[in-house]
Amino acid sequence: MESVTSSAAMAALPETFQEARDDIAGQIGLIWDQVKAPVIVPLLRLTAFLCLVMSVMLFVEKVYMAIVIVGIKLSGRRPDRRYKWEPLREDLELGNSAFPMVLVQIPMFNEKEVYKLSIGAACGLSWPSDRIIIQVLDDSTDPIIKDLVVMECERWASKGINIRYEIRDNRNGYKAGALKEGMKHSYVKNCDFVAIFDADFQPEADFLSRTVPFLVHNPQLGLVQARWKFSNSNECLMTRMQEMSLDYHFTVEQEVGSSMYSFFGFNGTAGVWRISALNEAGGWKDRTTVEDMDLAVRASLKGWKFVYLSDLKVKNELPSTFKAYRYQQHRWSCGPANLFRKMLMEIIRNKKVSPFKKVHVIYNFFFVRKIVAHIVTFVFYCVVIPATVLVPEVEIPKWGSVYIPSIITLLNAVGTPRSLHLIVFWILFENVMSLHRTKATFVGLLETSKVNEWIVTEKLGDALKTKAITKASKKPKIRIGDRLHVLELGVGAFLFFCGFYDLGFGRNHYFIYLFLQGFAFFAVGFGYVGIFVPHS
Repeated sequence: MESVTSSAAMAALPETFQEARDDIAGQIGLIWDQVKAPVIVPLLRLTAFLCLVMSVMLFVEKVYMAIVIVGIKLSGRRPDRRYKWEPLREDLELGNSAFPMVLVQIPMFNEKEVYKLSIGAACGLSWPSDRIIIQVLDDSTDPIIKDLVVMECERWASKGINIRYEIRDNRNGYKAGALKEGMKHSYVKNCDFVAIFDADFQPEADFLSRTVPFLVHNPQLGLVQARWKFSNSNECLMTRMQEMSLDYHFTVEQEVGSSMYSFFGFNGTAGVWRISALNEAGGWKDRTTVEDMDLAVRASLKGWKFVYLSDLKVKNELPSTFKAYRYQQHRWSCGPANLFRKMLMEIIRNKKVSPFKKVHVIYNFFFVRKIVAHIVTFVFYCVVIPATVLVPEVEIPKWGSVYIPSIITLLNAVGTPRSLHLIVFWILFENVMSLHRTKATFVGLLETSKVNEWIVTEKLGDALKTKAITKASKKPKIRIGDRLHVLELGVGAFLFFCGFYDLGFGRNHYFIYLFLQGFAFFAVGFGYVGIFVPHS
């Protein structure tokens, strides 16, 4: 009797589970049907409409800049044709005093791997030794690294280089605070111009002789900016992706801003400022994480013009790890959004610049490039389009889901012709990064607690080569928590769910894109992107 009862119970148990499962699925389906029509569909339609509007805005901006660039190339509108430029030479009567006094600032923080490179490059600049001051602004907290930097400065000083090692007792304001403090020293009063190089930047010897004459012969110019050249762009796939994004910025955005408006965002390094322009703008401020852009906007509102030299390249290093790149992108996305919030009314009320330039700064420079571009990339391509698979009542027109994104992508990719074959990987990686950029943009706009979070981007310098020899047998210890990225894994799971749903029940045929993008999010989420492997 007991065995019969037991058998009956065992037979009934799976059936009970089946009924419970069907009941739960039915309840979820019922709730979805009740919420879908009155809430989900209208909300998704509104979001899709806004994303399409933003896509058109971004498309128009990209096409406009492409047309301008073509016009610049065809007309030969080079900086030395738009502004007066003559090489500076030693005068028979004045001697070296014919050359202006130049201050070279190198801000650094625990830069063990690259401090020798930047100091050596700065000390190797071709300029009269009595007309240049090298200022090393060391905020390092590691006493061993500080001692190494001091020894390097003393080594160059023994060779007759006018080099000053400056420290402060706090890190208030981070880089902006260090640069501001550096300008307070008495010897700076004798300087006319200041060149700034981050710790991983290595200018060529002729850098000053090619930039300073623009400032000397054109009193309306406040800034001369050089282009970045990446020494480790071939290190891994992630650095190739970074190169593609940054090359567009330097090839197109900076060139258009310089040629059409004499304004662009200072890149924080590889540039020379007229000190009087810097001071008139109010000097360095640490109210955002983009102190360089802040200074550029304020100087522009005072009427100063900027020039960009695309043919003058300064070697530097790209982040080789995803963690370092993510922190950098957070700073570069959060800072502009927060600066836009802080300066919008100041720009509108300004009376020194033309309405044409105001529109460019507010709409093109800030709103479209620094806010719209980040939001539409993530929200539209990683949320809205996948969601339409689950909500077929909402349709995205082909021009919005295919044609406009394709044209925008191609216009972005032409800046790096050698990497055109990597364009699919670049699209997928940029969409993953748009998650962090969008989050950072809202942090800046809403000014949350992390708005001024500043983490110095790690540089590896020559260690890339030496570590391959000295530590080839040692595998780096990486904690699981450092490898797993929950946000990316969550978005990847959502994309895979939408992909399988589209494959089984959908009609949009988005599943190929959804699976590829889902794999990209999972690859990053599980920590398989940006893991540097040194070359032997």
